[in-house]
Amino acid sequence: MWIVFTVLGGVVLGWGPATVAAYAMARRHARGESIHWLDFWTVYRREFVRASLLVLPVALVATVLAGNYLYLSALGPEPGALRIATYAALLVLAAVGVYIGPLYAHYELPLWAYLPKASLLALTRPASTVLLLFALSAIAYVTATVPLLAPIISVGAWIYLNTWLCLRFFEENEARLQAKGNS
Repeated sequence: MWIVFTVLGGVVLGWGPATVAAYAMARRHARGESIHWLDFWTVYRREFVRASLLVLPVALVATVLAGNYLYLSALGPEPGALRIATYAALLVLAAVGVYIGPLYAHYELPLWAYLPKASLLALTRPASTVLLLFALSAIAYVTATVPLLAPIISVGAWIYLNTWLCLRFFEENEARLQAKGNS
């Protein structure tokens, strides 16, 4: 569904709403709720503009950073510090990015609040962040090894695993905050 709706949206405009719809369906599935094919379309249509405004800036920054990293790598060893700084920025963006989809599917926040909240989670929950980045790396490695998996299961596997893990991390964080507030 994610691939079909990404293409239906013209790829660039379809990527955000398709991703948000996939995360919403993964959240519902992880919580044991029923899912119907029409639900994906409903979320996709309802969240088209808002999801695009959330996902496209992050995707644009990731594209620019990845392009810079590849360019600096092609120059050889001379721009080593710039290449390392670009790689670090990509790593930070990935650490923040792994939380954005599940946050959007799980919490109703103003659009501008998702990026700071994801940044806060990435920085204050390092073990969770490392686990999420490891899972992302593992799926990326398997996909790079067997490229046929990308259109078949890789995107869905990542979205479902990411949602499932983040829901547990969110529950743990909310319990910790509630216990802290009660003491």
